[in-house]
Amino acid sequence: MQEIKIVKAKTLKEKPDSTNLGFGKYFTDHMFMMEYTEGKGWENARIVPFDYIPIHPASTVLHYGAEIFEGMKAYKTKDGFQMFRPLENIRRMNDSAERLCLPALPEEFTLKALKELISLDYAWIPEKEGTSLYIRPFMFGNDESLGVHAVHRATFVVILSPVGNYYAEGLNPVKISIESEDVRAVRGGTGYAKCGGNYAASMRAGKRAAAKGFSQVLWLDGVERKYIEEVGAMNVMFKINGEIITPMLTGSVLPGITRKSCIEILREWGYKVTERLISVDELIGAAKDGTLEEAWGTGTAAVISPIGHLVYQDVDHVVADNKIGELAQRLYNELTGIQWGRVEDKRGWCVKVEK
Repeated sequence: MQEIKIVKAKTLKEKPDSTNLGFGKYFTDHMFMMEYTEGKGWENARIVPFDYIPIHPASTVLHYGAEIFEGMKAYKTKDGFQMFRPLENIRRMNDSAERLCLPALPEEFTLKALKELISLDYAWIPEKEGTSLYIRPFMFGNDESLGVHAVHRATFVVILSPVGNYYAEGLNPVKISIESEDVRAVRGGTGYAKCGGNYAASMRAGKRAAAKGFSQVLWLDGVERKYIEEVGAMNVMFKINGEIITPMLTGSVLPGITRKSCIEILREWGYKVTERLISVDELIGAAKDGTLEEAWGTGTAAVISPIGHLVYQDVDHVVADNKIGELAQRLYNELTGIQWGRVEDKRGWCVKVEK
């Protein structure tokens, strides 16, 4: 395992007000970087002052979108600091890397780099209820050539950002539009990978939805245009007649870490959790006849986001009286309790970070 060189910032930035962080607006004093060259592997691992990244105009990422990223968090607890299931994120990033022909990351070394970076910038982890330190690892192809080919050189970077709630609504229910025009991803494509192109493809529909007062769009599959897949920044779950139903991972849905955690917790609690295809007609039918008891999104940024309105073909269907449901609240309490150290981590999901 190579050594990580540390170059500390000469001047530290002023910390933002933790009561008004927003999401992804502020960045800490340092970042981690290393480079990959085919035949040599990963090298030049270092933590340096946060700054702009020089890039060649012909760089692969600029022309062909060879880029992946992850979203993770570090939390302040009464005993110190910790991350939530970081190895799951690193492994998912390697799955994304394989799909985009980018190099794999060494798991243990990447975890070591995350710990060292967070340890150096630990003072940026906010303590206010509902806040955390968002961790954004990303990798991009950096070949200085216009030829279309698998990546031979890549750059890996980790930046940190103190954040509040992802949605302005916080834990209040959000209003979601079911998208029937644009397509986010198709099976066999990059839908399961966490890459920038998937999010760029979602922005037009998201912009239209935002103009009408929606928080996000809920995507349908790109082949038959009838099966529910995921919300723009979250996986999605429905409680129908006491059963928890979530879209199955068909290759066009992101395998969320929070989604996985919710499934494991719900099954421990004795709920029937089914991963399967669910059509928009079935979902709207359940909303109409009252068997759709709750709906919520799951993701690192928002954790649990209850859905209060589902709008399809201009018809508004209210879910759970536009209130957070009992089960969504229980899941939120359990997950955030583990993350902030208020609930015992019986499953060994959290990784401590030393100052």
